[in-house]
Amino acid sequence: MHGGEAAAETAEELMRSRFSAFAMEDEAYLLRTWHPATRPERVGFEDGMRWTRLEIVRAEAGGPDDDKGLVEFRARYLIGAEPGELHEISRFMRHDGEWVYVRGKVT
Repeated sequence: MHGGEAAAETAEELMRSRFSAFAMEDEAYLLRTWHPATRPERVGFEDGMRWTRLEIVRAEAGGPDDDKGLVEFRARYLIGAEPGELHEISRFMRHDGEWVYVRGKVT
């Protein structure tokens, strides 16, 4: 997916690929998979942050036949030796036939 040869079939699949893109600091992929109405000009990566684990808490809709979906996740990271966690409920929708990230609510 990161190279553009394939597209996510579900919202959860897109979420997983975006987590990987954050871990690799693949800004182009993150922007390409962000809805144009909510897409920032740039993705801010934090120096020294290393994403280490993604846990999908739940997914609602977001399947191959859906137009919208929700994915709740916990993403763990390290900044130096200090662990941290991002807990977010993310909304996805299809745009031009492909899944894109719309926005998230940090919990």
